[in-house]
Amino acid sequence: MSRQHEILPSIGIIGGGVAGLVTAISLQDAGYDVHLYEKTEGLGKETCSWFAGGMIAPWCERDGADDLVRDRGVESLSWWAHHYDGVQQQGSLVLSAARDRSEILRFSRRTQQHETIDEARIAALEPALAGRFREGLFYPKESHLDPRFALPALEQHFLKAGGAVKRGYEVVADELKEDIIVDCRGFAARDDLPRLRGVRGEMIRIHSAEVNFTRPVRLLHPRQPVYIVPRAHGVLMVGATSIESDSHAPVTVRSAYDLLEAVQRLHPALGEANIIEVSAGVRPAYPDNLPDIEQKGRVIYANGLYRHGFLLSPWCARKVVELIGKQEGKAA
Repeated sequence: MSRQHEILPSIGIIGGGVAGLVTAISLQDAGYDVHLYEKTEGLGKETCSWFAGGMIAPWCERDGADDLVRDRGVESLSWWAHHYDGVQQQGSLVLSAARDRSEILRFSRRTQQHETIDEARIAALEPALAGRFREGLFYPKESHLDPRFALPALEQHFLKAGGAVKRGYEVVADELKEDIIVDCRGFAARDDLPRLRGVRGEMIRIHSAEVNFTRPVRLLHPRQPVYIVPRAHGVLMVGATSIESDSHAPVTVRSAYDLLEAVQRLHPALGEANIIEVSAGVRPAYPDNLPDIEQKGRVIYANGLYRHGFLLSPWCARKVVELIGKQEGKAA
């Protein structure tokens, strides 16, 4: 009997950020009937996914993270390319000032799948940086996307394939009628997940008429590394701080100053850019900073994506699909 004619359990997803949407689509791809519930009326604007960098950069993210982040993140390159047309497969560029060369050497040792490039190659990749850096690292297999376009596109993909979305509903799992509930609420699930903690991230969006880039650029610095991710129409997303706090307060003066000072080290002309947004979000993390899948009754929790939401959501979604599939097999 084909899978289309099997009686599969119905699935309810709580949370419409990147983890919820990627999980909903992955379950849908596997043949399940999926309903998604999101407490906000508007798409994404109250989730940390909305403020993310959107870098699909498994090798760059290995710096400062476990090997598992790289290994689990590699599969996201194909997932995003298959499910979202707006992925930009332009690679990632990592730079440091000559006096901070030890930083780029350290980054090189900790990461893979990169090329060491000289001043001429840097200028060829990013003409705005011509003559500013002597050497860098280029990661040609990495990609990036704009979460503010990707999230609506994922929701439309899900709806067109027969999924259902209910917005403006702050639901409780016990009240839902579906056979299996997948909780993707991120930090909002902390009452159910005692190990979960909040890690605050802050970002700034600027508009420059003089300087723009084709790919994410990371500038290494012993005190304040920074990354800049290009958006449409001359907008650049600058991030991101990582602060052990679950505060939803506005961005602090210190954080804004550090990010803006770092941007001008990359290119002084960015000091003339216009600030168009300053925002903060709280990212969910477990003690080891790795995501985890756990089940309590009929509720499966997919959480702890930390600062790797777009990178590790496909892995989390696959593990949820596998877990549900194993339970089906036991039931049969």
